[in-house]
Amino acid sequence: EISVAMGQMPSKRIAEKNHTYRTLGLGYANLGTLLMRMGLPYDSEDSFGWCAAINSLLTGMAYRTSAEIAQKLGAFARFAANREPMLRVIRNHRRAAYAADPNEYEGLTVKPVTHMPTLFTQETWALARKMWDEALSIGEVTGYRNSQVSVTAPTGTIGLVMDCDTTGIEPDFALVKFKKLAGGGYFKIVNQSVDAALHKLGYSQEQIDAIETYAKGTGTLEEAPHINRATLKAKGFDDEAIARVEAVLPSAFELPFVFNKFVLGEEFCKEKLDLSDAQLNEWSFSILRDGLAFNTRQIEEASAHICGRMTVEGAPYLKDEHLAVFDCATPCGKYGTRYIRPLAHVDMMAAAQPFISGAISKTINLPQDATIGDVKEAYRYSWERMTKAVALYRDGSKLSQPLAASYDLGGELPEEEAAATTQPYATPMQIAEKIVYRYIAKRRPMPQRRSGYTQKATISGHKVYLRTGEYEGGQLGEIFIDMHKEGAAFRSLMNNFAIAISLGLQHGVPLEEFVEAFTFTRFEPNGPVIGHDHIKMATSILDYIFRELAVSYLGRYDLAHVQPSMQMDAMGPEAQEDYIAEEEAGVQVRPAGIAEKLHPVSTHLRPGQEPPQGASTTAPADSPAPRVSPAVSNGSGTAVATLARTEAINASKAKGYTGNACSECGQLTMVRNGACEKCDSCGATSGCS
Repeated sequence: EISVAMGQMPSKRIAEKNHTYRTLGLGYANLGTLLMRMGLPYDSEDSFGWCAAINSLLTGMAYRTSAEIAQKLGAFARFAANREPMLRVIRNHRRAAYAADPNEYEGLTVKPVTHMPTLFTQETWALARKMWDEALSIGEVTGYRNSQVSVTAPTGTIGLVMDCDTTGIEPDFALVKFKKLAGGGYFKIVNQSVDAALHKLGYSQEQIDAIETYAKGTGTLEEAPHINRATLKAKGFDDEAIARVEAVLPSAFELPFVFNKFVLGEEFCKEKLDLSDAQLNEWSFSILRDGLAFNTRQIEEASAHICGRMTVEGAPYLKDEHLAVFDCATPCGKYGTRYIRPLAHVDMMAAAQPFISGAISKTINLPQDATIGDVKEAYRYSWERMTKAVALYRDGSKLSQPLAASYDLGGELPEEEAAATTQPYATPMQIAEKIVYRYIAKRRPMPQRRSGYTQKATISGHKVYLRTGEYEGGQLGEIFIDMHKEGAAFRSLMNNFAIAISLGLQHGVPLEEFVEAFTFTRFEPNGPVIGHDHIKMATSILDYIFRELAVSYLGRYDLAHVQPSMQMDAMGPEAQEDYIAEEEAGVQVRPAGIAEKLHPVSTHLRPGQEPPQGASTTAPADSPAPRVSPAVSNGSGTAVATLARTEAINASKAKGYTGNACSECGQLTMVRNGACEKCDSCGATSGCS
């Protein structure tokens, strides 16, 4: 309830509805972990029953509390106008808690899925039914403070912060996962619930240790097959180098990742292993395979022993009937084959949906070989089970995904080993990667006539002119840097630096790479910046230039000192009236100027601003000049200024966009994405996806 009064809303309209209906989003995380620790398979009736009971108790208690708050503070503003529909919703929630006959529900064409109490869930169901009884009886008298109280959120980031093994209502993605970081790189996430689940299932500590070692690995070279202390010493390793390897093994994804120049040291690699700089810097070069002559089978067997198989399938002592408890959304690692059936995700949502005010954030994980028919069946089954929203993802359908259950080591496999590989669609993915690299390696020429802008600023008394050139889509393709009253040598150096940056941009180097490389560089001239709306201080000319490019093309206002005006909401500035100024003046007729036709103006960078004076807004050269009637003798002609933003909004709507501006990059390329909006240009969302 506090979040309604204190929360920051993305727009005025959303804020009004938020205070009018006072919607809340209570939820939870780690349901999949709870079920595993209880020794229950995610895909089982017992698990569906527990999910239903927990959600029923959560929402019933929340609505009862909301009704009690309404006794003191009053119901939400629109309760009186929605009294009957609101009470009908509460009655239907209550009927679902009692597993009522389908014919008793009010106003429903698709009936909810309900679960009867069992020996283990009967106490939770009894308490949940009591909450719904009181929520209805109190609400009929006082109303409710909140129109909605619960949703099931993704909890992707906050789940990691809370040290959860699973997020929201999801099962575990895999027993060992690789989380891709936004800034690059991965880190290893190991499920912490296996030990508790095995204890719950009655295994001894000795058996549990053996099962966990099978899945997580020994983390040491001792007693490892093929690659161990003895074999490495025979290859030229000394005790110090082996100690460095041992130190990083417990956190390693795969054994080949440990054997690199950063762990072993460049001097050791060159002197002891006789490796060249070219080999060490080649990303596909493997020290184990190419430098020490271990074959792929030996590396995999040693890696499985040291770093683990990342699955419990085939583990010693583990009974076959208990394998389902450890099933995950995808096969675990390269050795796992079991996974939760896709429609079980829908069954879990169907168990929770009758007791959730809003919708459920949940992914139906499909295997890599799923067909269009499988997708159609998932949607049909979701409708049949009365779920409000579903999301589908086929594993490996993108070249990059946030979570992965295995890691590609790169390199080419021998023919006999490649033939045994059963991974579907491996060839199309490799082709796609080659297309990307080939495109980047080829220079993309700039158009002969291009748009851009000129930014003038003064840095510690030195005038700097930054000019940009863009492709047709508005992407930055070149820059020009001019300095006022600088020496010929310095000016030539800046010109050639601009050419080097332009060539990099045209060959596919991301602007982000240049921004990270050149911001915060420090040399003179530096100091206060005059003439820029957002940048007020620079540590060097290059620091200023790439701060400006980051702000204008990447929306990186974290590098600016003055943020954009907060008078507008996060959905962009409000569209103003078409007619914004009127003044009386004499009528003047003049032909279009040549200068106005030769200087195109970039409007996509700052939507909502009028083109600068002299911009190309007139008719083509070969069209006749507009005729204006001279029958205005009293000087009462009206000059009307039309705001360019309204035209831009209408144009974006005609292309299928919503017309709202992106809060990150400012472009009018927002598309509907569920209950929110997503920008097609930069990928930013309006808040909930």
